[in-house]
Amino acid sequence: MRRILLAIASASLLMCSMPGAAATDLVETAAASGTFKTFLAVAEAAGFTQTLKNTGPYTVFAPSDAAFEKLPPGTLNALLKDKPRLAQLVAYHVIPGKTPIAEVKPGEVKTIEGKPLTLTSDNGKVTVNDANVTQSDLTADNGIIHEIDTVVLPK
Repeated sequence: MRRILLAIASASLLMCSMPGAAATDLVETAAASGTFKTFLAVAEAAGFTQTLKNTGPYTVFAPSDAAFEKLPPGTLNALLKDKPRLAQLVAYHVIPGKTPIAEVKPGEVKTIEGKPLTLTSDNGKVTVNDANVTQSDLTADNGIIHEIDTVVLPK
């Protein structure tokens, strides 16, 4: 299953890194960064890629590939077999609007999934639930991406 995910992500990355292809939407921006292969594969498997390409603006708290590796064994495979739950997971990492890290306000913010995330901001350190923002402000035409070090699961 992991090989399939990596193949999907590699194909997406290859298409987005072709000469003349400018990173403009959230999917292309994530692919160009090189650290969101699993997130992109999960978004594609959930049928969520088109949302991240066409609409917005959105702020995406995207788990890095290393964040997905921290999930308990079998979790990702179980999610991949449950498309509605997978879509819920992706949507839980996305909030409406384009919020640069400097404009993050502490408190709860509603995700497009419907449940809130808890954001904290302390002397430049921003967390999303229990995940740390490790890279911020990857800007796309239809939103912005902040890399997080942990997959946040809806409760």
